[in-house]
Amino acid sequence: MKTDVVIVGAGPAGIFTAIEMIRRGSSKRIVIVEKGAPIEKRRCPKEKTRVCVGCKPYCHITTGFSGAGAFSDGKLSLSYEVGGDFPTLIGEAKAQELIDYTDGIYLEFGADEKIEGIGNAEEVKEIRRRAISAGLKLVDCPIRHMGTEKAQGIYQRIEKYLEENGVELLFGYQCEDLILDGGKCLGVAVRRGEQAFEIRAERTVIATGRRGADWLEKLCAENNIAHQPGTVDIGVRVEVRSEVMEKVNEVLYESKLIGYPPPFKNKVRTFCQNPGGFVSQENYDNELAVVNGHSFKDRKSENTNLAILCSHNFSYPFNQPIAYAQKIGELSNMLGAGRILVQRFGDILEGKRTWEKELARSNVKPTLPDAVAGDITAALPYRAMLNIINFIQAVDQVVPGFASHETLLYSPELKFYSNRVKMDEELNTNIAGLYCLGDSSGWTRGLMMASVMGVRLGQLIIEN
Repeated sequence: MKTDVVIVGAGPAGIFTAIEMIRRGSSKRIVIVEKGAPIEKRRCPKEKTRVCVGCKPYCHITTGFSGAGAFSDGKLSLSYEVGGDFPTLIGEAKAQELIDYTDGIYLEFGADEKIEGIGNAEEVKEIRRRAISAGLKLVDCPIRHMGTEKAQGIYQRIEKYLEENGVELLFGYQCEDLILDGGKCLGVAVRRGEQAFEIRAERTVIATGRRGADWLEKLCAENNIAHQPGTVDIGVRVEVRSEVMEKVNEVLYESKLIGYPPPFKNKVRTFCQNPGGFVSQENYDNELAVVNGHSFKDRKSENTNLAILCSHNFSYPFNQPIAYAQKIGELSNMLGAGRILVQRFGDILEGKRTWEKELARSNVKPTLPDAVAGDITAALPYRAMLNIINFIQAVDQVVPGFASHETLLYSPELKFYSNRVKMDEELNTNIAGLYCLGDSSGWTRGLMMASVMGVRLGQLIIEN
C-alpha cells in the first residue's frame, strides 16, 4: 500500500493530525493503523461482570480508536502549564494559542461548553495561601470536562468525520516495524493475523500513547532514533469522601498540587482529580493491571479520587525506567493475586495491612469493588512510599481530612511516558520523514496536549 501519510495509533495525537490536515483542505491520502477496535465496538465487560476479566489480546479501556481517552475522565486542561513539556519545545505562547484552537475543535464535536475552575478568585487565593504554607505549589488550571461517557460520543463523531473525509482507518492491525533506508523512514510494516504487508508513505507518524511507550522505546533503540530516558511516574490513586474535598471541588474542580517533600525531594504531584468519580482498572501488556480514575457527567459516587505521582529520573548506567516501573507494578499485582491493591492510609502509618472487614466498616467505601485489601508498602519502593506519605500529610494542611485514617490508597498507579524522543521545534526527528507524537513521545501528558501536538504536526505537514 502507498499513501502520503501513515499514522500508527488512533489516539488523540494521531487523529488530531488528520483532523487538522482535513480542516486545512489537504488532498493528501491519510491511513491510520490501530491495533484496537473502532469506538463503537469498544466495550469493557466489567460493566456487566463487575470484575476485570483480563480481555485478550488487549484491554478495551486502553486500546482502540481515541486510545485511553475514550474511557478516561474526559478532562481537557486549558492551560499550557498542564500536560507535559511540549510548551518548552514550541514556546509557551504558541502552546497556549494551540490549546485555545484545539479546544474549539472539541467544542465543534460536542464537548460541554462549561469551563470548570474559573472565577472564585478569593477562594483560590485562600487555597493557594494554605498550599504555600504547606510547602506546595498550586496550579489552578481551567478544565473542560467532557465526562467518561460523553467523551465516547465525541470521539465517535470524530471517527465518522475522518471516515467521511477519506481517511482510511485500519483496525486490528499491529505495527511491527519501521521501513528505513539509511536515515530516512519509508513507512511501516503491519500485520493482522496471517496477513502482513507494508505501507509506504512520505511521512510516518508514531502516536501510540502511554499504551505504546514501551514499544516505542524499543523501536528507538533498534533503529537509532535519537532519544533519552526521561521521567517515569510511580504512585497511588487516593480516594476520600467528597465531603473532605468539597471546597476544592467547588472552587477549582481539579486542584493540581506540586511538592518536593523531604528527605528525598523528588517531585510529587496530584493528577487526574475526579469529583464524584470512580476508581478503575486498566490492563497493559504482560497482564499488568494498573489503577486509574473515571469521572462521569451524569453518574456520581460519594467519593473523590485523584492520583499522587512521584517522579523518578534515572542516569548512567541505568536506562530502562519503563521496565523499572513495570517491575513495581508486577510486584503489586502479585500481592493482589492479579488485581489492584487497596490500603487505608492509617494502616500504612501503623505498619499493618488492611483487611476486608476493616474496609466494610469504613466511611470511605471503595468504588473499585474488586480491589484487594492488603499492604501496598510491600510493593512500592521505600523512596516512593515515603515521598507519597509526606506529600499526603502536606496536602492535609490544604485540605483538612485528606490524611485521615480511612483515606484509601490504591496501587499501582504508573505513567509510562519516559522515552523522550529528540526533535526540533518543527517536530523533526533525526530520521527524515518520521514523527513521534503524544504521550509515547515523552513530550505530552494527557488528552489536550497530545491533541495539540497532533494539530501542530498537521499544520506543519500542510505548510511544508
